[in-house]
Amino acid sequence: MITEALSRRLVWLTGVRLGALTALLAAVLALYLKDRGQVGSYSTQLALATLAVGYGGAAVVAIAIRLRRALVTAAYTQLVLDQALWTALAYVSGGVASGAASFYGLTCVVGAVVAGVRGVVVAATTAAAMFATMGWAFASGRLQPPIDQADHTYATSAQDVSYYLSLNLLAVLVVAVLAGYLAERLRRTGGELERATTRAAQAEELARLGRLAAGLAHEIRNPLGSIAGSAALLADAPGLSDDDKLLCGIITSEAARLNDLVSDMMDLAKPRRPELARVDVASLSRDVVRLAAQSGRGVDVSVAYDGPSGELTVAADGAQLRQVLWNLVRNGVQASPAGERVVVSVHEAATEVTLEVADSGPGIPAAARAQMFDAFFTTRTQGVGIGLAVVKRIVDDHGFTIDVRDGHPRGARFVVTIPRVEAQGTS
Repeated sequence: MITEALSRRLVWLTGVRLGALTALLAAVLALYLKDRGQVGSYSTQLALATLAVGYGGAAVVAIAIRLRRALVTAAYTQLVLDQALWTALAYVSGGVASGAASFYGLTCVVGAVVAGVRGVVVAATTAAAMFATMGWAFASGRLQPPIDQADHTYATSAQDVSYYLSLNLLAVLVVAVLAGYLAERLRRTGGELERATTRAAQAEELARLGRLAAGLAHEIRNPLGSIAGSAALLADAPGLSDDDKLLCGIITSEAARLNDLVSDMMDLAKPRRPELARVDVASLSRDVVRLAAQSGRGVDVSVAYDGPSGELTVAADGAQLRQVLWNLVRNGVQASPAGERVVVSVHEAATEVTLEVADSGPGIPAAARAQMFDAFFTTRTQGVGIGLAVVKRIVDDHGFTIDVRDGHPRGARFVVTIPRVEAQGTS
């Protein structure tokens, strides 16, 4: 993605560079070739050679773009080459007093577009070094004006050189600072725009999912209810073997899993704003743990509660907070192997309450944690990655936070941090 973006910028800037070089070539021809006797002058030859080098540098960048190789190196090399080109043109058109020094700032802007703040630093540093070196060479007598140029048009005294150096370098510095600031703002804005585009795409995807889920939920749930009810009646029928009862249990659990999937799709696709009230999070947690055992979720994997036995209130939507805890417990049970357990813990602090669900599964790789709450992302072979997305949406709507941490000694811990009722000012 970075290579593609850099390639597009280099294509555009190479076109602009070729246009600028052509305009300068036309200016050289207009200024120096009016009189045919000036064709072979030293300044003309140096200016034309400089422009030829500029064209050559543009050709090298074009080849790098074509081959998609060393684009970053080509970009920085072109910035340095451009500053050298302006220095040569400044030398043949007035030295440190030349108006060509203004092109240094143009390259700083180009550096900002191509490589951001680093490009600005490279362009500005190169310009300052080359321009200061030329000024020092004139002031020390090591460099003389071109033989076909009038000496009085060049600043050669230390005082004059210092004046023009200070003036032009200050201008380059101002342009560089502004270009760097705009480049940084552009980078941040571009990142925000990309995130907004991603959120918009996700919202559109969820809207399509919502329309699909709303149409299918009723049709799916009715057969599921019939299947689950029939399996329950069949399991109680006399004369069934243990294998038959096991098959009935599988039908019941799979029907429940499909019902959970439909519910998650509806919750994710059609979010409801939370209606805050005082909720006893300790009692709610105990209820969910009991429900997990009664519904068969905790048959192979036990679910335990660790927290206060009394009341512990927070400000939340009770139904949605129950959904958060239920999805986390279900996720922990699915992640844990048979014989292990999932622990639901509630801890109280001065300004917050933490609700933690710890499983005994394989844990979550660090690389996957940033995507754990994305819709349709999952690290398991089964599941479609909707339950945790519902959790994240509800937590965000409440203004709570959720973190994924390593378990002890293994597994993963999902920790929801909830501000206390007093901290939220809820009566």
